[in-house]
Amino acid sequence: MDAHLPQIVSELLDSYRNVGGINNIDGSNLPSKRAMAVLCADLLQILFPGFHDQEVVHSGELVRSTGSRVESFFRRLNNEVCKSLRLSRPDCTEQEAKAVVLHMLKSLPVIREVLWSDVEAAFEGDPASVSFDEIILAYPCLEAIAIQRCAHTLYRQKVPLIPRMMTEWAHSRTGIDIHPGAHIGTHFFIDHGTGVVIGETCVIGSHVKLYHGVTLGAKSFQKDEEGRILKGGKRHPNVENNVTIYPNSTVLGGETVIGENSTIGGNVFLQHSVPSNSLVYYEETQLKIMPKKKRESISVPGGSAVLSGRAAAPKGGLEPWCDWSI
Repeated sequence: MDAHLPQIVSELLDSYRNVGGINNIDGSNLPSKRAMAVLCADLLQILFPGFHDQEVVHSGELVRSTGSRVESFFRRLNNEVCKSLRLSRPDCTEQEAKAVVLHMLKSLPVIREVLWSDVEAAFEGDPASVSFDEIILAYPCLEAIAIQRCAHTLYRQKVPLIPRMMTEWAHSRTGIDIHPGAHIGTHFFIDHGTGVVIGETCVIGSHVKLYHGVTLGAKSFQKDEEGRILKGGKRHPNVENNVTIYPNSTVLGGETVIGENSTIGGNVFLQHSVPSNSLVYYEETQLKIMPKKKRESISVPGGSAVLSGRAAAPKGGLEPWCDWSI
């Protein structure tokens, strides 16, 4: 061993003791991040058999393969849920964890029906989509929504850590950040998806369509006498049925309601409610479009350059509005 390594190990051990950030020692371990990543991938296989496999799924083997997958998934998730529940209840039994996992598994047929409505919404809402198969295979929104809908069932049973681990796994893969606490209706579609943020206490109706960069977030946070943020409470907006929110718009606040059949244009910033059947947008007050003038090559010290947008540079040197390509 290199002579420097024992000192590095000693300093790391000091850091573990003084700083923290180490999994429980001599007690119940925390849920495994690696195990949850595998479980999320396996959950997508159960929800959409054949779409996440390299092997062909034969109809004659569907009963056996589904039974095997569900049994394996149940056993492994039960182990992680047990770890999670014991954080707040050290005396929690495996039977309590079993009841939680069984409740989620029993919800899967209903979740699949709702996810099929999401596939239909994507197909109807995106003119570039060519088939349901393409949406299941290639659209990041469906992956993020599928994991969130399953995590939501665990969240509602007050399982610590695991629901958030699941949605953050989907977030890391898709760029779509949906808190497991958000309540989302049927026929939900996120077009493109990158940069979408949906907060914990959001309530989203049916037939809602969001574009990339949309934030449904909190306006402000209440604090206690010592300046610490108070947890809980309604912090995020409600979005009613048949609402469309275009790219990079932000809607904030727990009392904010976007009324049904409304459309929020791109780059809108909202902190108050909007009545039903509203169209909200910014007027373009400074956008200018004009024809380009002919580009002209001129000599500059050290070589030639092309001045874009103006016929020639002023004698006093280049003005800051000049666009040069050297």
